[in-house]
Amino acid sequence: MNVLGFDTATSATSVALITGGRTIEARDDPPAGAHPGHATRLLGLAAGLLGQAGIGWSELDRLGVGIGPGTFTGLRVGIATARGLAQSLGCELAGVSSLRALARPAAQAPDGGGVLAAIDARRGEVFLAAYAPGGLQLLAPQAVAPGLLGETLAALGPDAGPWTALGDGALRYRAQFETAGPAVPERDSPLHLLRAVAICELAAGAPVTGGLSEVLPDYRRRPDAELALASGPSGGVGGR
Repeated sequence: MNVLGFDTATSATSVALITGGRTIEARDDPPAGAHPGHATRLLGLAAGLLGQAGIGWSELDRLGVGIGPGTFTGLRVGIATARGLAQSLGCELAGVSSLRALARPAAQAPDGGGVLAAIDARRGEVFLAAYAPGGLQLLAPQAVAPGLLGETLAALGPDAGPWTALGDGALRYRAQFETAGPAVPERDSPLHLLRAVAICELAAGAPVTGGLSEVLPDYRRRPDAELALASGPSGGVGGR
């Protein structure tokens, strides 16, 4: 099976291809403070991988796309691109949790423990999900304030840990995570990267039963622009 997968839930654009028993990948990580290159880099990175593998777009059997949670604009670009490609190519499309993909390498490690996948949600929160060794989900994706991490983990029970916290959310709020108990690997650890290889692997094993319209972004909360509009002079409860 030829599977192309990509994720745009974070500032990075990550793309991978599984074909002929091998996996190749490419990514674009913008410098700190720079705008993400999702809209401009995604298709170019994908085309580069196909060219490297020596296969054409029409030879793809399945597409996998990260559905978040993550940045609103990034998810919109990624999922719209995936839907458009799947429709034009006539191939299958599978939506994959970006948090599950982030956790997968550590959760699949034979000697690993529980994994907290954390994507920076801005507004002083992280998008968080918890997975047992092997990948069983223990905590569904949700937006959590770092100050409530201890309380959130305590609700999972005393035997759920020990935890390793991964992702840009864990790096940004390292002090709060470590105070709550989880270990956070060093900043340069590859475990913090949300890799499209995991998107491909999860998509390859996912059942595809619905139509393209059923692959939807998992925002977990209202977009910033919508909140700003609702809180304007004439919007929201008590607006004037």
